[in-house]
Amino acid sequence: MVVESFIMPQQHVKKSKAFLAGFIFASLAVLLSLWIFSDFASMAMVFLTVLAAFPFVYNTIKIQEEEDLTDLSEKTILQDHFKALNTFLFMFFGFCVAFALWYFILPSATTNLLFKTQADTILNINTRLAPNAVNPIRIFSVIFFNNLKVLIFCVLFSFIYGAGAIFILTWNASVIGTAMGNFMRSNMATYAARTGFAKMGAYFHIFSLSLLRYSIHGIPEILSYFVAGFAGSIISVAVIRHNFHTKKFGKIILDVSDLIILSLLLLFLSAILEVYITPLFFG
Repeated sequence: MVVESFIMPQQHVKKSKAFLAGFIFASLAVLLSLWIFSDFASMAMVFLTVLAAFPFVYNTIKIQEEEDLTDLSEKTILQDHFKALNTFLFMFFGFCVAFALWYFILPSATTNLLFKTQADTILNINTRLAPNAVNPIRIFSVIFFNNLKVLIFCVLFSFIYGAGAIFILTWNASVIGTAMGNFMRSNMATYAARTGFAKMGAYFHIFSLSLLRYSIHGIPEILSYFVAGFAGSIISVAVIRHNFHTKKFGKIILDVSDLIILSLLLLFLSAILEVYITPLFFG
């Protein structure tokens, strides 16, 4: 109610407001999970973040699905979809930044508890990639098909739960935030010692590097998940409203097909960037 009403579903929401909403939702989830669900904080903060964001995401998707039943052209509908996706993307950035900053700010003992599941996930991913470190093609294959599995989950969760992909995406935000926070913490002392920068200047520089490190390939990857989840949600809302009995259901299928194809292209691009471009700047 109070938290949910911070950002209301509408055709156009300012990017800054979407980012701020994401930051607030995630920050409140971190604090409440540590206070109430300390033993299960790493998953509780994900669920509480989803709980706050779900009404906005679901109602925005309902607005977008209604456009598929109008006489608007497919190009116009896709343009409006991308305005909504842009809003979701900035909300996701708010999640990531909040999780990263809390990881960086909180004591190590607290972050080890709060981000335990996320840290284990990162360790498992690195373990799978390690044997293929000298084979970029093999790394590309592992990354792409792992991300493809996540994309399929986004479609299925969205179809089954309406806006269910928000859970998968929030979980990914918590994992990315953990990786960013760890990158910041690991490089902070080393960078400050080498450059002699004042502490505040070093903070901003390391944060910028951390953000860039995961944005190069992360933006198209997360956008692909949003697009796929958006497609599943549109079908879900159409079925709930029994729109599949109407003549315009074919238009909905066309719209969803375009979104799925686009999500696969974005996912392929993100894997290329992660394997071949990001290492050029960050090793």
